[in-house]
Amino acid sequence: MTTARDIMHFGVECVSENETIDVAAKMMRELDVGSLPVCGSDDRLKGIITDRDIVLRCVAAGHDPARVRCGDLTDGTLVWVNCDADVDDALMAMRENQIRRLPVMEDHRLVGMISEADLAAHLPDEKLAMTVGQIYAQN
Repeated sequence: MTTARDIMHFGVECVSENETIDVAAKMMRELDVGSLPVCGSDDRLKGIITDRDIVLRCVAAGHDPARVRCGDLTDGTLVWVNCDADVDDALMAMRENQIRRLPVMEDHRLVGMISEADLAAHLPDEKLAMTVGQIYAQN
């Protein structure tokens, strides 16, 4: 059985829910990523913010990225998978929720992330095409 741990990438950095959006954007640039997990002061995952969230929900909405907190852009909805979950369960979570990045948890702590790049590196082409197609499908 292939698990989420087998295909995830390690070394995920969180941004604090109290940090400002401009700092998160700089972190994304430095890390060359399009999303960041948002963690609380208890070091627990609170949500994920994406570069798209920053543009649409902050900048385009007329808000100042130096004043808006990362926690303000998380909506409380959190989809994740346990590190020992079968990879098919992880894929199902991504398809059903139409998400491109899936946090991987162990003992209620973030240990990794599964992204489209991870899927491309680990899935057969046919399974990859089906999964990505369903993630991007319109409701």
